[in-house]
Amino acid sequence: MKSDVDEDRREAVQALESSFSELMTVFRRFVAEAAERVSPGMLPATFKALSVVSRFGPLTLSGLAERLAADKGFLSRGISELEDLGLVTRTPDPNDRRSRLIAVTELGHSRLAEARAPHESRLYDAIADWSIDDIRHLSTLLHALAVGEVPVRD
Repeated sequence: MKSDVDEDRREAVQALESSFSELMTVFRRFVAEAAERVSPGMLPATFKALSVVSRFGPLTLSGLAERLAADKGFLSRGISELEDLGLVTRTPDPNDRRSRLIAVTELGHSRLAEARAPHESRLYDAIADWSIDDIRHLSTLLHALAVGEVPVRD
């Protein structure tokens, strides 16, 4: 027989899943809008690739595929599109001549910043009345959830 604590935990986890579903829907819409601002018709997955290279690059195609848990063939087409738009460059990897490093250009960084600006201000506005401690605590909790750890308590 389940205890009340088990039932409370199950209900809390279901509520969390529902909240994540809502958040992911909003996030997907934001990514699609940002991709369109970078270049009309750009797929959200291509925008995500540009964002990841900007944040963690330069990266090889294999490294990018690993970070995104995505197919290298699909990513290769997206990177070619980004390269044609002048948003990334591909140069030989000095550590492995068979690979090429993907890096974001100045234009790419500029377009990303412009595309993200409306959403960054929305997040800032949405939590404007939150305490800094609550914002930091949420960040700690989300990080712990993302990496599968128990959150550190202050």
